[in-house]
Amino acid sequence: MSSFQLNLNPLKEPLGFIKVLEWIASIFAFATCGGFKGKTEFQVTCPSTNVPDNKTITATFGYPFRLNEASFQAPAGNVCGVVWKNYVLIGDYSSSAQFYVTFAVFVFLYCIAALLLYVGYTNLYRDSRKLPMADFVVTLVATFLWLVSTSAWAKALTDIKIATGHNIVQELMPCNQQGVTCHFGSVTSMGSLNVSVIFGFLNMILWGGNAWFVYKETSLHSPSNTSTSHSQGGVPPPAGI
Repeated sequence: MSSFQLNLNPLKEPLGFIKVLEWIASIFAFATCGGFKGKTEFQVTCPSTNVPDNKTITATFGYPFRLNEASFQAPAGNVCGVVWKNYVLIGDYSSSAQFYVTFAVFVFLYCIAALLLYVGYTNLYRDSRKLPMADFVVTLVATFLWLVSTSAWAKALTDIKIATGHNIVQELMPCNQQGVTCHFGSVTSMGSLNVSVIFGFLNMILWGGNAWFVYKETSLHSPSNTSTSHSQGGVPPPAGI
């Protein structure tokens, strides 16, 4: 195996430059999703002959978005005779969220390894037949998995917005009791989660576009030296009959 020799020229070419963009985009993808924390809240008015007193009920949720484990919290524990901690949000979206974040982390690590190969072992990469082919296969698989993981996460995000939005007032049984009035308050902005979906599809475009430049490094695009020498007369063609 050849020794490490730093060569930054590949970073000036599309092969290396796009890999840097993929590395940066993968960071934004898992950071904007995996670091999210939010809450949803609504106000409850209990039946009373006096002036109505509104109490705020809150449910905190975040990555990996197991909403069915996010219980409601009341300021006094009991409000309107209801133990709110016994009630939770609806849905478990951890599979889609974790698949998306885990894949983004693996891509992040692969980009580091690929960049190290490009700039440290440039000759080894370009003289080898197996390394560019393996890189090409990984690029195609990554493009497909970005499409799958981002699409699944985008669908899960849509469901999360519904499950934490104004529909919770209609879903909760205590809010349907006679005399108890619930008004939806607010939910934390999910702008960062929207950004995570955007970066997911951006990653898919980057990897799909980079497939062409990786393909150009493979023997599928560039014939081997052996084949070239044969075609140039290294082995004479058979004589005609």
